[in-house]
Amino acid sequence: MERVTETADLIAELEARARSLGFDAFGIARADARPDLPEKLHLALEKGYHASMDWMAETPERRASPTGLWPEVKSIILLGVNYGPDSDPLAGLALKDRGTISVYARNRDYHEIIKGRLKELAGLLARRSGADVKVFVDTAPVMEKPLAEAAGLGWQGKHTVLVSRDFGSWLFLGAIYTTANLPPHEPSSENCGTCRRCLDICPTQAFPAPFQLDAGRCLSYFSIEHKGPVPREFRVPMGNRIYGCDDCLAVCPWNKFAQTTRDARLTARADLEAPALSALVQLDDAGFRALFSGSPVKRIGHARFIRNVLIAIGNSADPALLPLAEARLTDASALVRGAAVWAVRRLAPDDRSKALALTFERDETDASVRAEWLGVV
Repeated sequence: MERVTETADLIAELEARARSLGFDAFGIARADARPDLPEKLHLALEKGYHASMDWMAETPERRASPTGLWPEVKSIILLGVNYGPDSDPLAGLALKDRGTISVYARNRDYHEIIKGRLKELAGLLARRSGADVKVFVDTAPVMEKPLAEAAGLGWQGKHTVLVSRDFGSWLFLGAIYTTANLPPHEPSSENCGTCRRCLDICPTQAFPAPFQLDAGRCLSYFSIEHKGPVPREFRVPMGNRIYGCDDCLAVCPWNKFAQTTRDARLTARADLEAPALSALVQLDDAGFRALFSGSPVKRIGHARFIRNVLIAIGNSADPALLPLAEARLTDASALVRGAAVWAVRRLAPDDRSKALALTFERDETDASVRAEWLGVV
């Protein structure tokens, strides 16, 4: 009885400390709480839903099970941080001369904010229990969402994102693995019902079935993870999404219960809520790094970002942006040049497009860029 009381006191202390550190959700799961994960991961990889993210398939045994990553782990503490927006994150999609950046990337990189807090909390657990600990914030093959479901933080919705009764679809997740045997929380049950809003709003039909996501059709994947030219079929659906896509998250009915009190570092920077495409497309590498210092956007690099901006310009129907797109036709990056060709073709009159093609195509050395030009010759 004394040991039970000590454990309960420890968990109460951990949860109180987590709240004081800024965590909004706290739960515990056993390391073996999701024996279904290996099969789910295998099926997703077999169907190619990971697209070009080969790292997901390199060591599936480590990703599919907590004990595959760390054999000694007994319990996992899952933590959540609210990053819900103050306004409709989809409103910016109607501003065609502006860029739309995913809510999570409009301020500080959440990895930087959460990891230090996790380490402090894990240190407290190690001191009080003598157990070993490891912390993870999207930095290792950890399947945080199903584990968070097992820990009672919420459930994986039909869009595969964790849904919380208190925070909707807006929780950053972190995990503390430990060799301590901690009593688990009750797992959450799925509460999506017959709702299909997240599935129906997807611009590219990236959900082959409820609770399944094909990254190879997802705009977040193409604007962030994909390193090459965005496939033609996805360029118009991208609209002015220059980093990520929040459509499926933003329409979740559970968001109406989401609390808006959060760390100031997770509140959107005013200059990133609807930045002008005309300014973004002119950024050089140094300017890009300065603007997105501390932001997750910085990780995709200058060329990929300008690629995304040029696609947004091509979708803008704004002829005033044409000269800025033309200026990128001579960019050092083939990725940028190819996107510039597409934007110019969308905005320029046919005679202008053909004249530019005759000027630039013959000297182009990159096959993918030449293919873009050959479409107008």
